[in-house]
Amino acid sequence: MSPSTPRVQVLPAQVADQIAAGEVVERPASVVKELVENALDAGARSVRVELEDGGKTLIRVSDDGEGMDREDATRALQRHATSKIRAAADLIGVATFGFRGEALPAIASVSRFELETCAAGAGTHVRVAGGKVDVAEHAVRQRGTTVTVRALFFNTPARRKFLRAPATETRAAVEAVTVLALTRPDVAFTLTSDGRALVDCPPAARAIDRVRALWGRELADTLLPVAYREGSLEVSGFAQRPAQARPAGRKGYVFVRGRPIRDPFILRAGEAGYRSTIAPGDRPSLVLFLDLPGDAVDVNVHPAKLEARFRDKFFVEKVVEEAVRAALAPLTAAAPLGLGDSGLGTGAAWSGIGVPLELFSREPLSPSPQPLAPPLLQVFDTYILFQTEGGVAIVDQHSAHERVLYEGVMRQLSGDGAPAQRLLLPLTLDFTPPELEAIDAHRELLQRVGFEVAPFSGRSVVVHTAPNPHPRFEAARCLQELVADLAGGRFGGWQNRLERFAATYACRAAIKAGHRLDPDEMRELVVRLLTATLPAHDVHGRPSLVQLPKEELERRFGRT
Repeated sequence: MSPSTPRVQVLPAQVADQIAAGEVVERPASVVKELVENALDAGARSVRVELEDGGKTLIRVSDDGEGMDREDATRALQRHATSKIRAAADLIGVATFGFRGEALPAIASVSRFELETCAAGAGTHVRVAGGKVDVAEHAVRQRGTTVTVRALFFNTPARRKFLRAPATETRAAVEAVTVLALTRPDVAFTLTSDGRALVDCPPAARAIDRVRALWGRELADTLLPVAYREGSLEVSGFAQRPAQARPAGRKGYVFVRGRPIRDPFILRAGEAGYRSTIAPGDRPSLVLFLDLPGDAVDVNVHPAKLEARFRDKFFVEKVVEEAVRAALAPLTAAAPLGLGDSGLGTGAAWSGIGVPLELFSREPLSPSPQPLAPPLLQVFDTYILFQTEGGVAIVDQHSAHERVLYEGVMRQLSGDGAPAQRLLLPLTLDFTPPELEAIDAHRELLQRVGFEVAPFSGRSVVVHTAPNPHPRFEAARCLQELVADLAGGRFGGWQNRLERFAATYACRAAIKAGHRLDPDEMRELVVRLLTATLPAHDVHGRPSLVQLPKEELERRFGRT
């Protein structure tokens, strides 16, 4: 470089456009996302996406939205041209998907681009190649817009060679459409790839119907509704029943003011709401919509609008956790049997447990020749059945007692501890060195649940007191299994030490399957379960109570 040549130069417009395209257009799915967002902002009621060769050869997005006249159509292809904002102040609370005015010129700069649009009267056809307008002419078409993108990255071969296989690019495009379809169940979406329909969603009256159309009934029927508000923040959407959570394959989506964003911390907050209901390592599916005032969130922090910044992130995460926790709490969260119901439909299949707790009272509330308490039936010495307003409830006695004990122990560990029974003949038990270390590390917690354990000699300890959670409780066996679990790290995935200990104790101290219960024991267990915070789930992610809706019984017997 000669001394007279300036070192700092202004980039040519074409180079600047291609650099801008790198921020907005990463792959064909990025193009699909931007174009579909524009269609939704234009008021489309139907959006159709066509792909060829994973979008490398062709991407076409058609809509029936407002459309544009010729002047707007040509101006929309200029950088930073937008109809969404007029001043910087408009960025506060912007409710549209697009607002930067970069998508169309960025896409047009790296493709062979065509735009056909009509607002009212005559339509317009604009053709662009590599960012340069070739044709701008009249066209005949119905109201709406069609954008056709061919040969993506034809003029930037270095970027084109980084595109993945067509099947991979197609999956990414399907995901982009799926995310946007979740935001607008009232809009019809179709996506075809090489002539094959991959997404076909008619307009839906309810969000759960859109979920069912996208992912099928099998997943939709595992979801519970989330509806929670605290202050100015409203959280809605769906949370998966704990029993259906798995280590892999979960779906996690976050939407803020209708806009999809990537925020692992909010998803992590939602998962925190599953505390003590799923096994460590399981990941539930979550679809969460956050609605809050526009001045409480900044959506202008990412070139592709994929992130948001909250004014009070701690508050948002706390409310999300509480929202998911609240969704798991009702007895309507109990898993259905048979056809079941996701709890998101008419609600007729399972409108609640429908059994007032006073009906389980041993004392009659008023003179009546009829018994007040609904009959309880134990089957296989494991399950307790009783009739409800909406069908039949089936309780797993071990899981139910495990839930009851867990919540009671958590209160004891943070309070004065549990009442203990002093043994007439202290127990002398032997443990391995790792188990003795576990006893020493958890001595205070053991005492709070009722075990007073003291060293004796060598590998032996003496147990002076023990809890008495039920008449069939075996103190020695429970302590041995509890200590073995603590030493072996069986609940090691639980981050909270108290929760880990409480879950381990509850699992080992609970009534076992195969224990025959008398009517009073069954009634006491059911009452305690119905008053628990999360009655429908045990600490392992299994259901403690399932529902057999009356409609399912009637269907089985041909009464519907």
